[in-house]
Amino acid sequence: MSFIEIDGVDLVYKGSGAARGNGGTLALAGAELRIEKGEFASIVGPSGCGKSTLVKLISGLVQPSRGAVRAAGKAVTRPLKEVGVAFQNPSLLPWRNIRDNVLLPLEIVEPHRGRFRRERAANRDRVERLLASVGLGEFGGRMPWQLSGGMQQRAQLCRALIHEPAILLLDEPFASLDTFTREELWDVLQALWTERKCTVILVTHELREAVYLSDTVHVMSARPGRVVASRKISLPRPRALAATFRSEFVDLVHELRDHVGRSKAA
Repeated sequence: MSFIEIDGVDLVYKGSGAARGNGGTLALAGAELRIEKGEFASIVGPSGCGKSTLVKLISGLVQPSRGAVRAAGKAVTRPLKEVGVAFQNPSLLPWRNIRDNVLLPLEIVEPHRGRFRRERAANRDRVERLLASVGLGEFGGRMPWQLSGGMQQRAQLCRALIHEPAILLLDEPFASLDTFTREELWDVLQALWTERKCTVILVTHELREAVYLSDTVHVMSARPGRVVASRKISLPRPRALAATFRSEFVDLVHELRDHVGRSKAA
């Protein structure tokens, strides 16, 4: 049994008006996916194919219209507590400084919430260590608007990891950043995952990003989405940016691009 399993999942988004009249939008059809515990997996595919929908299913934010979703051997029927999430936009609370933004999951997620007050000092130490690990050790007292986009994304990663989730879901977290900042954060994320070994699922349009970070890359078809190819990435770790120019890396990117191209035509 895999740590995360998606079995024969269909998902229909019910709309209003005309959409409701024709039964809604079929986002996924017969989707199958297996992800092992501690694995770093990426999901790629054409726009609108249902990549983000898979993330919502795994987190329990939406329920399948047909089929089953399981995590750690249990059916996912409600939002999971042991999940950390980071999106394309950092969504940091503008009235809280960076330190207090990172603390937020410990205030609202059980069992941390119930002991938050008595563990306040330990929690703050935890935040400081995590911020230091991503190069934000001196910025805990700053407000979000005082940080660059890349720094805000580092803070968002810290917030997603502070409660030590078993699963980290990343939905295009670096899409809005320039190339240099994006590549810098690949190494930040790689180091965090290497240290913590949680199960990571990354949704991305950037095939180089998927190959650089992943153990496995899953390719989805055009809507209604399903996984049409899965490619193991056996490049040695830790990976360095220089490796992205080597022939074996470039060949993997081209292979995935061909899979995505065929998925659009399917």
